[in-house]
Amino acid sequence: MSESADNSRPAGSEPPEASGHATMAPPARARPMTAAPPELGPAPVKMQTVGVSVYFGDQQVLNSVDLTVREHEVTAVIGPSGSGKSSLLRCLNRMNELMPTVRTEGRVLLDGEDIYSPEVDEALVRRRVGMVFQTPNPFPLTVFDNVAYGPRRHGVRDRAQLEEIVEKSLHSAALWDEIVEGNALYRSALGLSGGQQQRLCIARVLAVEPEVILMDEPASALDPISTYHIEELMLRLRETYTIVLVTRNMFQASRVADTTGVLIGGELIEYGSTQRIFERPLDKRTDDYIRGRIG
Repeated sequence: MSESADNSRPAGSEPPEASGHATMAPPARARPMTAAPPELGPAPVKMQTVGVSVYFGDQQVLNSVDLTVREHEVTAVIGPSGSGKSSLLRCLNRMNELMPTVRTEGRVLLDGEDIYSPEVDEALVRRRVGMVFQTPNPFPLTVFDNVAYGPRRHGVRDRAQLEEIVEKSLHSAALWDEIVEGNALYRSALGLSGGQQQRLCIARVLAVEPEVILMDEPASALDPISTYHIEELMLRLRETYTIVLVTRNMFQASRVADTTGVLIGGELIEYGSTQRIFERPLDKRTDDYIRGRIG
């Protein structure tokens, strides 16, 4: 079963229909702290998977995964192709539910609340937990309309407010200066370079003010210079957001991630500080994967 997601619907673009579901406002209570991994100091927990298993029909692709995502950090998930990395990522904002044959078991907690609880609206989950896909997927619209798409779907109509959101989001995605210099704000986004398109997709996610950003191999289709820009952007964004990164590029994980989980055969075999994972892995399979003996 392929791990690739349906890129036709951008994260954060679902309309906030009055569904009677819970709004998932951040709870007033303090979030739990975690001292794990022990080699790092304690930090607030932003998201957590508890015994998460995923099935595509009768095929199990994830087996009882427990992963902690610490707030304002980059958490990387690495592992061989087909190990379930993208399936795990899509669990974190319920995008697996867009595929009718997929079944998810276990709990996924966002600020301590289970996002799979029946009273929680999945569209609101995806607004709080945005997604950036492997291949840039700008709409065949202007740069402005790409970034304004999500806010408009969520009810923003005031032109001045939309202009402020678009400028702020493009600034946050380190793209505003290039767009202004190229006089490209009201030109088709399809005319941008691949690296610019990916940063535009990041700006589109930022425009709906998420708390967590999921990145599914966001630089795998880009050249080295564009990859550098994406990595530098991740390091800046973690000051405001929490980031979960899926990557097969172990050098990238070592450069940007604070913590790393290793997923092999649908099981999370190891989790810890990125430095410790790469320098002193506890599981021989982790060492074999990092050294290229498997995968």
